[in-house]
Amino acid sequence: MGKLVASRIGRVHAVIPDCQVRPGVNTDHLSWISNYLHEKKPDVIVCLGDFADMVSLNSYAVGKASAEGTRYRDDLDSARKAMDRLCKKLPKADMHLTLGNHEDRIDREVESNPKWSGTHSSKDLWYEAWGWKVHPFLRPVKIDGVEYAHYFTSGALGRPVSSARALLNKRHGSAVMGHVQQRDIAIHSETQHTAIFAGICYTHKEAYLGPQGNVNRPGIWMLHEVHNGIFDPMFVSLAFLKRRYS
Repeated sequence: MGKLVASRIGRVHAVIPDCQVRPGVNTDHLSWISNYLHEKKPDVIVCLGDFADMVSLNSYAVGKASAEGTRYRDDLDSARKAMDRLCKKLPKADMHLTLGNHEDRIDREVESNPKWSGTHSSKDLWYEAWGWKVHPFLRPVKIDGVEYAHYFTSGALGRPVSSARALLNKRHGSAVMGHVQQRDIAIHSETQHTAIFAGICYTHKEAYLGPQGNVNRPGIWMLHEVHNGIFDPMFVSLAFLKRRYS
């Protein structure tokens, strides 16, 4: 009897949701992710944006105590150190980063205050230096038939789609986004296209969510056998990664 040989169809994508790094938050989990991906060696790694929080440019906090003492330079330093931690052991892969609305705070600030033109930019985060191909905020990138963006819009006002099912219907194919805290997934029963709200990838609490809002399970996603927009999704929690790699 001949030896059975496992065949591999498609590629493996690793997806990292919003990390929202800012000064003072714990980033131990980025080392766990780095070690896990080093072991699993995905073909593609996608960071869905809002890796950096950029709290110093939070327009909602202007005039509030939460904005006191925040500095642009500190935001950049914390994001760079965290990215270095994440990328320390990442395997060679096709790496894509879709900028989020938090990174876009930098470019919006320049647009509102032209005095910063030429001195402030989302490029100050140096994402390209770690090998990421950076995609502009809200410009989707399609990889192996799967669309990725920080979020996908719906309606004339450009607000984020409301659910994974709505995302599936809106894009008429497989799509993955971050931006919102909760995880959600929808699979078309006939085409097998899949839409994912990837959730979050941080261990700190967000004050604006309150006690009832900080209940989401953080982690990353592994999409197996990705080909022409079809794949098998697997969620990997930070709790699992902590037990294995901390």
